[in-house]
Amino acid sequence: MGDWTADDTGLGYAGAALIFLAGLALTAAAYFWTNLSRAWLFWIAFILTRPLGATVGDFLDKPVADGGLASSRPIASAVIAVLMIIGIIVFRRRTARSSRTT
Repeated sequence: MGDWTADDTGLGYAGAALIFLAGLALTAAAYFWTNLSRAWLFWIAFILTRPLGATVGDFLDKPVADGGLASSRPIASAVIAVLMIIGIIVFRRRTARSSRTT
């Protein structure tokens, strides 16, 4: 899905990544502002992360002539790993606190 969106539609890797990022943003908005099934929203987000990661990875390591940044695979992997760690830290789930005082 990511390769088709990037290559066959003419959007390129950055454009395709933005499409999947927008899909994830819409899914997050649906989570916070609708009563849609949380299970469905989870699976939608789960499915969208694969093509997003693939297009971001391709954007980072493909040659400039192909629309990428021409960095090496280890550097691309490190960038994605850092972004994942930042996401985990920023969006970590906080435990619910009891509203009762003792």
